[in-house]
This record gives sequence, C-alpha cells and structure tokens, in this order.
Amino acid sequence: MDIATLSRLGVKHTQSAVAETLRIQTGYDMTQPVTFYGIVNERCNVKCRQCEYWRLAHYKEEMTIEQWQNALLSIKEFVGEFSMNFSGGEPYIKKGFLDILTFARDNGIHCGVTTNGFCMTPENAAKTVAARPFNVNMSLDAPNAELHDYLRGQKGLFDRLCKGIGYLRAEQQKQGVKFPITIKPTFNRLNFRLMPELVELAQQLGATAVNFQPVNLWTPETYNELWMKEEDYPELERTIDRLSEMQKEGAPIMNSEEVLHLFLPHFQGEKAPKEVMPCRVGLRNFWIDTCGDVKLCNDWPVIGNIKTQSAREIWYGAKAREIREQTLKCSQLCLITCVSQKTIADKIKMGLKLLKN
Repeated sequence: MDIATLSRLGVKHTQSAVAETLRIQTGYDMTQPVTFYGIVNERCNVKCRQCEYWRLAHYKEEMTIEQWQNALLSIKEFVGEFSMNFSGGEPYIKKGFLDILTFARDNGIHCGVTTNGFCMTPENAAKTVAARPFNVNMSLDAPNAELHDYLRGQKGLFDRLCKGIGYLRAEQQKQGVKFPITIKPTFNRLNFRLMPELVELAQQLGATAVNFQPVNLWTPETYNELWMKEEDYPELERTIDRLSEMQKEGAPIMNSEEVLHLFLPHFQGEKAPKEVMPCRVGLRNFWIDTCGDVKLCNDWPVIGNIKTQSAREIWYGAKAREIREQTLKCSQLCLITCVSQKTIADKIKMGLKLLKN
C-alpha cells in the first residue's frame, strides 16, 4: 500500500459517492461497486463463540482457485483498479488460497485477507508478504490468552496469532514490503472493558491499527453471554469515551468517533439514525459468497453468480436493481466493518491513518 494507490482508489470512492447521490436523488443509476468481499470458504479450524460456520452440518460448494481468478479478472474488466478483502471461514486452510493473492499481485489487483492467525507460520508469512497484499486483518479479541482463546475456542491461538504478527513484520522488513496489519476485535460483553488494553497490545505487537466490530446476534452464545445487558450500558459508555480519548491522543483506532458512539444503540437494538439514511450499501458493495453467489449485502437475496455471469451483468441486472431499491429503504443499524457506512471524509482519515502508521 502506498499513497499513490490510496489516492487512485480514493478518487474512485469520490466518484462513487457522486453516483450514489445521483441515484438517490434522481433514480438514474450510473453506480459501480467500490467495495468488494470474497468469502472463500465456510470451513474453519477454530470454534469462535460468535460464529456458526464450524457447527454447520453441510458446507456450501467452494469455488475453485481458477474460478476466483476469473472472478477477479471479470471485476477488473468492469471497474478497473479495485481492492478486495478475502475472509472465511478461515482462508488459509483453503488449498491454494495464497495462489489467489499471488495472481492478484501479478494482475494489478489489490487483495487483502482477514484471518484468525492460526496458520500464520513463518512459511505462510513469507508467502503472504511476497504476494504484496493490500492488507492483513488479524482477529484478536482480548489482550490475554485466557479470554481470547475462550472466545475463539482454540487453546494456544493467542500465542500463535501474536507470533504470526511478528513473522509478518519480520518478512515485511526482509522483503521491503509495506502493508497494514490491522487488529479486528469482536466487541462483546465479555471483552469490552479490556479494549483499551487491546489497543495498547496492538501497538506493542507492531500492528498498524485496530478496527472494532460489535458482535451480532447469531449463535446461542451471542444471545446468552456475549450480548450487552442493561446493567453494562454505563460502563460501555465509559469505555467508548476512553477509546475516543485514546483516538484523539493518537491511538491507531480505525473506527470514527461517530461509529464508536453507535455501539451502545447497536446493543440496545435501535434503528439507524436518520442522519445516516438512506443505506448506501446496495450502491457500493459486491459480496461474493463461497459458491460464487453475489449479494449487495449478506442480509439480502442473491443478485447473480460470478461463475456464470460477468460482474457487469450482475451489477446492472434486473435482480440487482430490484434489491438495490429495497436496500435504500433498510433502516437496520449495521456496524459490521464490511457494511458500516463511511463518508468520504471517514475514508480519507482511515487511509491517512494507515499511511501514518
């Protein structure tokens, strides 16, 4: 990642913001997707309490490495330069996943990955850095092994993840490659009090930034032990205030102050505030599922399949237009980092923060 790349992508996001406003105000659709996500698998090697993937009796069909490569080329033909973040499941347990990152590098496509860190061995770190990813996100939920490993359901994961960050940092220096290493904690009832400590740990480990994501209701554990209760609200507010103060003091927290202060309304089950409406996710997101199905948002129906259709055909197809109209009316308060709405100013601040760190 460098300032030239961020500047070019920033121009695309600015153009997208103009197209989004035009679509909202006039109905004329000249939008193109600017945020891309690829779910390479549902299989995982850890058992996170907030996730159902590892408990599934059956998994969706997975696209082959070649099909992912074709998908990337289809998107590039449609929108030109772009960035995509891969996640799972756990991407690194998919055979050949690193070949996707290498292919992207060789074809001028910016790809990043979100990982639980279990597989970030010295060998995989070397191959990852050699692929020159746009970013690497590491899922770290607590500043200590006991709580992190409990939440992630894998003993020893905390130590492996911390070592993995060290391997990445060493390879970055060895190979002369720079990209952000971002810590992505899942913010929940058991760990929220420790988030300031986690920010400090991230800095000690040499991570670039921290990007918080509040847990969503999904698994039994999210209902029974991870969701905030009313008696937690005052302490949650104090923690958010402390994180805001840390951010102002220079701590590398990616979430905007506005988003941080929406965490309490999120846990209170409130709707999105009027000032962030209408939802623009359907005007900018291109979400590719494990089997090639494409969505504008994971909570909405499929609009096409990248294995049998081009990215352009999917985006401007009748189904996409229908769902796009519906997403504009959605009032759900979404703070998942992949769908949380960000203004152009927020995106610029995030980019500058990554470059600075």
